[in-house]
Amino acid sequence: MHQVVKQMAAAIEAGVAAARAEDAERLREAAAQLSKLDGAQTGKVMGGVLRLLLERGHPDGVDGDDIRDLLQDCTRDAAHWLPETDPHTLLVVLAGALGIHPDEHEEVARPSPESIALNTPVLIAHLLTGRLEPYLVTTLADIARSELMD
Repeated sequence: MHQVVKQMAAAIEAGVAAARAEDAERLREAAAQLSKLDGAQTGKVMGGVLRLLLERGHPDGVDGDDIRDLLQDCTRDAAHWLPETDPHTLLVVLAGALGIHPDEHEEVARPSPESIALNTPVLIAHLLTGRLEPYLVTTLADIARSELMD
């Protein structure tokens, strides 16, 4: 299990570093590695990192205007270097990070694992101002703690 966590963290770090450098080819490579891993686990980790970044950036909470502005800014900033930036995927990932999941009876188009693996690092990079490692460590510790409690 420890090796899987290291692979996941390395793939997420590579994706975010590529997104911060606006290197589409490196991001596509990292996304390919991410999409080979357990999507539920990588989604949980990237969602946790996003949640921490949102909490840091919006200590009084996130409202609809904040979400709209974030999605518009992120999409606009990434579109010039990553043509496959997908606002729908960004919205689904952001909603999931905030704990908003569509009712299972609703017909909401679920993005592909590849689209999630490509777009989520872009959103993380957009919100990240410092190092990623502390957010990954905190998220992984939170996940491990919650799994021990279950």
